[in-house]
Amino acid sequence: MKSSYLCASAALACAVVLTACGGGDGQLLLAGTITGVTKPGMVLTNNGGSDYEVPVPANGTGVTQFLFPNRISSDDKYDVQIKSTPTNVDASTCRLAQNKGRAGFDVTTIQIACEFKTQALTGTVSNLKNDLILVNGANRVIVPAGATTFSMARVAQDAPYGVSILTNPANQSCTIANGVGTMGAADVNNVTVTCAP
Repeated sequence: MKSSYLCASAALACAVVLTACGGGDGQLLLAGTITGVTKPGMVLTNNGGSDYEVPVPANGTGVTQFLFPNRISSDDKYDVQIKSTPTNVDASTCRLAQNKGRAGFDVTTIQIACEFKTQALTGTVSNLKNDLILVNGANRVIVPAGATTFSMARVAQDAPYGVSILTNPANQSCTIANGVGTMGAADVNNVTVTCAP
């Protein structure tokens, strides 16, 4: 009888320890939404363990839902943190919300938002006698007469860019070289605009 009592006590103690540590065999979900995932390498952890790499969303938006494969138990403490980020994400910009607490039901409201690293998009202009207007997506830049260089808004790494002419200078026609591509890990500074006559 005493032996049975000791075994039962030991089993209960083990269960308590596992629950306190988030043993991963509970019934509750640990999930949320994350932005800034277009490449592999976004790894999350819960309570300093249970590493989980967030899959890259197929739609290319960088926004996806995540769900830890290990479930948690009722009354478990959880603390979701970022362990590593993809190479195109600026880890210092990542913001976490509702990532800590004690579970009473499914946890699905964790929010993680990271920003992509950006690079400069610049170039040179030759023979510009009047104002020129360049665009890259929604970014619009007026290049004044006589300018020899221009700068567009910075572009996120791995994002496409396409510098084009919105309005030619009065009495001139301009052409662009090296204006289209995908932004890498280095600034793009070789876009050239040549105007004639």
